[in-house]
Amino acid sequence: MPPLAWQKSTYSAEAANCLHVAAAPTGAIHLHESDAPNVILTTSPTGLHKLIRTLKATPAPH
Repeated sequence: MPPLAWQKSTYSAEAANCLHVAAAPTGAIHLHESDAPNVILTTSPTGLHKLIRTLKATPAPH
């Protein structure tokens, strides 16, 4: 399997705590934070869509 091409989220700041995303040839979506690059979450495009939709609908804590 070729190495994943990680991309930083456009919503991440220039400093630490950046979210990186990579799509595998199998269709799986991989996510990791810059401060924990060896901890990789894997999901499907549908799962990622549901996560993003839920996060957008959830009010930010005060």
